[in-house]
Amino acid sequence: MGDRSDAPPSNRRRRLLGSLAAGATLGTAGCMRRLRAATGWESVTPVSVGIKTLPADADPYALRVAQSVAGWFRAAGLEVSVTPVAPEELYRQVLIRNNFDAFVGRIPARLRDGDGLYALLHSRFGSEPGWQNPFGYANLDVDDRLVEQRTATGEARSEALAAVQRSVARTQPFSLVAFPDEVRAVRDGRFEGWGGIDFESPLGYLSLDEGSREAVSEGATATTTATASDDPATLRTVITDRRPTENLNPLAAEFRWTGVLTGLLYDPLGYETDSGGVEPWLADTWEFETVGGRPRARVRLRDGLTWHDGEPLTAADVALTYALLSDVTLGRTTEGTDTATEDDAAVAAPRFRGRSSLVADAEALDPRTVEIRFTDCTATVAARALTVPVLPEHVWRDRAGPASVGGVDFGATSEALVTNNVPPVGSGPFAFERNVPGDRLVLDRFDDHFLASDPPAELPGDVDGLPPFERVDVTVVGTDETAVSMVASGDADVTGTAVGAGTIPRIGRSEGVDLVVGRSPSPYVVGYNARRPPLTNPRFRNTLGHLVDQRALVDDVFDGYGWPAATLLAGTDLAPADLRFEDEHPVTPFFGSSGTVDADAARAAFRDAGYEYDDGTLVERD
Repeated sequence: MGDRSDAPPSNRRRRLLGSLAAGATLGTAGCMRRLRAATGWESVTPVSVGIKTLPADADPYALRVAQSVAGWFRAAGLEVSVTPVAPEELYRQVLIRNNFDAFVGRIPARLRDGDGLYALLHSRFGSEPGWQNPFGYANLDVDDRLVEQRTATGEARSEALAAVQRSVARTQPFSLVAFPDEVRAVRDGRFEGWGGIDFESPLGYLSLDEGSREAVSEGATATTTATASDDPATLRTVITDRRPTENLNPLAAEFRWTGVLTGLLYDPLGYETDSGGVEPWLADTWEFETVGGRPRARVRLRDGLTWHDGEPLTAADVALTYALLSDVTLGRTTEGTDTATEDDAAVAAPRFRGRSSLVADAEALDPRTVEIRFTDCTATVAARALTVPVLPEHVWRDRAGPASVGGVDFGATSEALVTNNVPPVGSGPFAFERNVPGDRLVLDRFDDHFLASDPPAELPGDVDGLPPFERVDVTVVGTDETAVSMVASGDADVTGTAVGAGTIPRIGRSEGVDLVVGRSPSPYVVGYNARRPPLTNPRFRNTLGHLVDQRALVDDVFDGYGWPAATLLAGTDLAPADLRFEDEHPVTPFFGSSGTVDADAARAAFRDAGYEYDDGTLVERD
């Protein structure tokens, strides 16, 4: 008997289900969808994840990591796409617009401490642009512990941070891939000290020593193209990232990976040391006291500080810097009004957010003295706020007005965030000389810097004065191989950006070239957008974590030049012993072995998390 169109929906549904039980089959997913539509079943949608990452010519590993991870996700039944995106556009989509499902990239080294984790993971930052919580991660327990570690000391602080790391390892706002070994080629003889420097800090370059004259002469003879830049007074660096030649705004999140070049242009009050403390730089001294249960610092600047344009650097510049970091509009969105609307809220600078959030306010007491009042934290934590770049008031105050160009889309903003800041006016040991966007950047030594004459006896790192070179000449090339070739031919002294492990044989064969390998503090991660379902579900993200084989990635993608880890603080005293990565991830071990997914185990985990499969495809009900 055929189905009667006027029969109640429940009867029609029972008869159709009965025919299926009696042996009726549906040969395609399309038939299944039509049946569900006819019977009133809930519809199902394939679970898809798009992964955005850098192209191969911008990063030696990111695209290969993304492709490997995509393969493992597909083996578990997910629909996955991988999209390479140019660096500034990738970080604009991820850090500013939150337009992604997942991304493969690197987390900046400056976020590998308690203060950095606060900015990276606290839910209060989930709607702000920049590296402060780009995942949209919300976990009340993590929030509480991150706040606690700012005011705790000793064992209490360590335990609070350990609890944060354990929660993150379980709930996976990102899957940590590996800390890569940074590979660089350096020309020996011209400068010495390459083996012990931090390439991610301007202090590393400032601590170089002059090479022997004999070695410099030999290097010039071997060079195929002898030019004026072969003079030992010029440090010639070659990079594969064109962004530093186009934008020198230290606040621009999508254009700033490290602060090396802007760090040569802009000085902070102090620099962080290897021991975790902060030592004076622009500051001559500082004194902390506790007022009303909160730390307060009185900072005294060095005498005779000037900006590159000859204007004096004063405490007013420092006060303006902290005001601008906390609100790049300087309150101008509410000028002339009695109350502020939601749209008129302060717009914090996306970079240095964790550090700037430590500061309640700053006030210039006299031209050389600034008083900085902090929020609830210890003096040790507060001192990290002294490491932000100081900006000149006479340049940046006018940039607090409304933005006059497009490209940044996150509500009310100001010129301070969208300007390319070329030419920049800083106070650092090097000043801007010229640039060719996408091709070249030249900085000249600033001889009015405090390092130039009678430098202080005690300085951070191994810096003891201005470096032996008078110019920094930065050239952009398209590939790692080209960068290494320039060093090998004598046309560059160092690959300023790290190169892939595949270039190591070429470096080893090149006469007069040394290989420098150091462990990077900036790990690769697969970051998830926890604002978008199903990535909103921590059990779903936890299962994705089980589908990332860190050991296989280190062996196959990084050629062994890297080390897997289970926490961002791996390798520090703050990483708990139970999160040590031994043979596998201690919390989300890989479903499978040697890079091959155990599909049955993965599918069982997704089913336990509440998901289903339809013809081998992971689906969720609408």
